[in-house]
Amino acid sequence: MGITRDSRHKHRLTGGKVNVHKKKRKFELGRPMSSTTLGQPRVRPVRTRGGNMKFRALRLDKGNFCWGSENTTRKVRIGDVVYNSSNNELVRTKTLVKNAIVMVDATPFRHWYMKNYGIHLGKKETKAEEAKLSGHAAAKLKYKQQKNNSNNPKLDSNLEDQFNGGRLLACIASRPGQSGRADGYILEGEELAFYKRKMDKKKHK
Repeated sequence: MGITRDSRHKHRLTGGKVNVHKKKRKFELGRPMSSTTLGQPRVRPVRTRGGNMKFRALRLDKGNFCWGSENTTRKVRIGDVVYNSSNNELVRTKTLVKNAIVMVDATPFRHWYMKNYGIHLGKKETKAEEAKLSGHAAAKLKYKQQKNNSNNPKLDSNLEDQFNGGRLLACIASRPGQSGRADGYILEGEELAFYKRKMDKKKHK
């Protein structure tokens, strides 16, 4: 018996049996879940209705993650699955699904911040780094720093702590079993505080 998305095989709300008047149809076809896990990337193309394609990711270890407040995106390595609101089993088996909370490598974002603002997150500035800049580059950097201070005076303390540890909490926004990609965004602000509380609560249990 194949997986089907029809409702003829179900009972009525009253519990009564439904008389099935036709067989299964190809357009009602369902497929097994992909259960995308962490590991060496493996993506399988699947031909779908109308000759369209889906990309079934079986294993992934990287993705494009956006730092929303800084309006920058970097390709980073996914380290671990740490929280899933729907099922704890998906955390235990390190399954990547939409809205899963994962740990990602902070290094690409740290390099970008250093290049853009001349500030090394999680480390004090060194004079050797300042001396390397030309006059034009130093003026450009100073302008960016002033602009950053006026728009966003201070980095979120929770986010700063994560940069010190070298790993950031992020949320997967794509559907790895459909698009073959694990893309998402870095958690910050109230959303980051919310998930930190949830995970702390889970640890105490």
